[in-house]
Amino acid sequence: MVVVGFDTATADTAACAWRDGEVLHESLLGLSPQGRPRHATGLLAEVEAAAAAAGGWAGVDSIAVGLGPGSFTGLRVAIATAQGLAAALGLPARGVCTLDAIARGIGEAGEEGERLVVQDGFRGEVFAALYSSTEERLWEPAVYRPDQLLARLDELATTPSVAGSGSVRFRRELSENGVRIPDDADPVHRVAARHICALAAAAKGEAGQLAPIYLRPPDAERWRERDSFPTAE
Repeated sequence: MVVVGFDTATADTAACAWRDGEVLHESLLGLSPQGRPRHATGLLAEVEAAAAAAGGWAGVDSIAVGLGPGSFTGLRVAIATAQGLAAALGLPARGVCTLDAIARGIGEAGEEGERLVVQDGFRGEVFAALYSSTEERLWEPAVYRPDQLLARLDELATTPSVAGSGSVRFRRELSENGVRIPDDADPVHRVAARHICALAAAAKGEAGQLAPIYLRPPDAERWRERDSFPTAE
């Protein structure tokens, strides 16, 4: 099976062409020189390069896309791209939790035991999920403040391997209880599109709807709720 997969839930723009475990093409675009994500400007070109490496879209069997949690704008870009390509090409499209893909990367890096993915959730929060050594979810993806996550970590019998942009951002806070976090530049903190492809290919059943994993309402919705409250005269 040939899968073209991509993810823009994080600051990166990741794309890959994957065939039965073999990576045919993989790319990872970081921020632009202006410090902005290149989701809108770079994704389609990277996806087309991945498809070309597979011999063109005629040789692709399915599309895989990261569903987050992550940036609201990034998720919309990736999911809209996947939906458009699937409709235009008549290909099935399957969504994958971005945290699942990062957890697989922790295992690929050779880390043993439980794996904790901590992704920057902005607003002083993180998106986190805990996995067993066999990639089974032990904690479902959720939003935490660093102190809340530390409290949950204190309940564990053993310290998990930790990675993700949130663990980099809150390194000082999370290291207080002995958590070891790889160097900031370690690629284990970033999503790899080959893991998006592999997880999608291994999934069972129908692909289903590409529903973003938001975990909390968008800022615009919160602002609407705030503005709907009556104010004192």
